[in-house]
Order: sequence, then C-alpha cells, then structure tokens
Amino acid sequence: MRLLIADDDPFVIDLLRAALTRGGHAVDAVADGADALWMATEVSYDAILLDVNLPPPNGFDVCRSLRERQVWTSVVFLTGRGEVADRVTGLDAGGDDYLTKPVAIAELEARLRAITRRAPPPRPVVLRAGDVEVNPANRVVSRQGVEIALTAKEFLLLELLVRNEGRVVSRAQLHEELWDFAFDPRSNVIEVLVRRLRSKVDEPFRRTSIETVRGIGYRFAARPDGDMSAS
Repeated sequence: MRLLIADDDPFVIDLLRAALTRGGHAVDAVADGADALWMATEVSYDAILLDVNLPPPNGFDVCRSLRERQVWTSVVFLTGRGEVADRVTGLDAGGDDYLTKPVAIAELEARLRAITRRAPPPRPVVLRAGDVEVNPANRVVSRQGVEIALTAKEFLLLELLVRNEGRVVSRAQLHEELWDFAFDPRSNVIEVLVRRLRSKVDEPFRRTSIETVRGIGYRFAARPDGDMSAS
C-alpha cells in the first residue's frame, strides 16, 4: 500500500514509518494539516493515517475538506483523542476508521487491509433529487435553496432515500442501515421517523416526494411544483 501519515509528533512519524516500511508499504509523512491536505489531493494514496491535533487545519477539517473535494481515499484517524464525541466527529467528518494511540502495528495493518478491501463507488459531494439537495460531507439539506434542519436519524433516512431515488428502500434495509441488530422490527419507529421527515421536507414545500410502498418500504420520487397528491 501507499500510505500518508499526518502527525505533528516526529517520534510517532518515525515509529510508524519504520514499522510500516518493514511491512512492505510505501510511506510518506507530513506534520501539519495544510501539507496533509495538499499531499492527499496531489498523490493517489491507498490510505491516510490522520492525527486530529495537527497544526491548522486539524485532522477533522482535513478529512471534511477531502470529502468536499471528492477525494475518497480511505482515512484512518490515529490519535490520542479517544472520547466518544471525538470518534463520532471523526467518522461523521468522513473517516473510515478511528483508532487511539498507542496502537499495535499488527492491528493497524489489519485495519488498513480491511478498509482498503472495500471498494465503494465514487460518492458525489452533493446528492440531488428534483429540488432537494443533500450534502453528506457537512450534513446540510436544502429544498428550493431553503436549508432544512434535520436530526441525525432524519438525515440518514433522507440520504438513503435520495441515493436510491425512484427505487424502493425496504423496511429491512432501513433496519440494517439506521439501527443496530437489537432493533425490534415490530416497532413503529420507522413510520414515526418518516412522518417527521415528511413534515420537514415535503409538507412546507407542498410536495409528496417520500412515498409509502405498502408492505415493502419507502421511495423518494421528485414531483412537479405544487404536487400534493397522496402518497
């Protein structure tokens, strides 16, 4: 693999570079966010090992900027910041994995192998369906140019529907994507979530884009202006 290490600690860089080079990897290293951003956009890497506490921009901002620029190189946050809130921020910023220091090199290499085996298709910065825009990088949703405030679950539901515009998303897929394996499929939480989403995305704009496909699931279908026909 060709790897980029972005860390402001020379000792960490030397340790990682030596270990990963012995493992057969080609390794570049930078010590601040600006250089990390430049290198990641100029060179094709298999993965980036990204510290959070970099000289500006920090690791979270570097990752967000890469995703906004449609750079989808796998990003592994490797940092001393291990709080749950930091992990959530890193993954929401577009990271593929999050590890706290110190980490065993064998585990790090296994994680790298795992994420580089995934070959996701290129993801657009902004998803569009009719007059709805969904930006997965910064979690902003707008319709007719009006920004819409959504909860985290509402955003994930809308993103999933818009990504599959015109196709039915089954209840089983919603369970898998939005909840863990302990979720009770007999619950009406999906229906409640869909109603809330419609009240924010459809009704204020006189739309019925979020359709119910009875017995199966839901579908997002862009409709003409002012169309309030029943779903």
